[in-house]
Amino acid sequence: MRLPCWTLWKHLNRTRVESVIKVRKLTTLEGTVDRYSGVTVDVQVQISSDTSQDKFGDILKASVKKWRTEGTAVAWLKVPIHCSRFIEAAAKEGFCFHHAEGDFCLLKLWMTGGVDATPRFATHQLGVCGVVLREDTQELLVIQERKTQFSQMWKFPGGLADLGENIGDAAVRETLEETGVKTGMHEHSSAFGRSDMYVVCRLLPVSYDIVPCDREVLRCRWMPITELRDHIKTASMTHRMTTLILHGLKHGFDELDIVDERMKSVNKGQHFTLFHRKLQIL
Repeated sequence: MRLPCWTLWKHLNRTRVESVIKVRKLTTLEGTVDRYSGVTVDVQVQISSDTSQDKFGDILKASVKKWRTEGTAVAWLKVPIHCSRFIEAAAKEGFCFHHAEGDFCLLKLWMTGGVDATPRFATHQLGVCGVVLREDTQELLVIQERKTQFSQMWKFPGGLADLGENIGDAAVRETLEETGVKTGMHEHSSAFGRSDMYVVCRLLPVSYDIVPCDREVLRCRWMPITELRDHIKTASMTHRMTTLILHGLKHGFDELDIVDERMKSVNKGQHFTLFHRKLQIL
């Protein structure tokens, strides 16, 4: 049903006035609460473009006070570049940079005291290579790089992973780009839009008394391996790890463990660590 012009004008005008009143009555920021008792606020969604720095400072101060009362652990502010004038007000409330990328920055305020438990932003450069083996001819796919002082050295095709690209995809892409050879690999999840590497380390206990962290741990105990393997709420990776551990206990861990070997770099005076399966002949 179409509204008469006068009714439509009143409706639109009332909506505009209500919107203005809503902006004027904004006293605290609302955000998305996560499972770690953190709150994330997208500034441009709630703050109008003409809001002054002082006004934003007042709103943020009231918000921080409210969050502390509610027991919020950490507050995150996503600030677009065109609202960068608000960063000074946030800094006065104790916010600091977590990371900046593209057209926004993310600020954080740790509010529970003690050690800041928020994860640092991923900053490491991730290099990958593809070791492509032809089992029928027992040949490896290798290249010599063009734009390098080490152009006479043979190496495996590879390069840097792109932002948010998982390791397997990066190796497949670099191999295809540099050699034209198509390959296949596995997949990984991501964190903060970065490739997520999960390393499992076999450790030897030197103490046995359990003192769980109340902030991060609900329960903690020593559990028999078979009980953990057969538990109905065991994740698939945990289940696989228990199977491998039982195998190692029975047959030894030599065929399971990955060892680290410190090696000389092609850059004079520098070294790197190579992780590989230990071989008895080395």
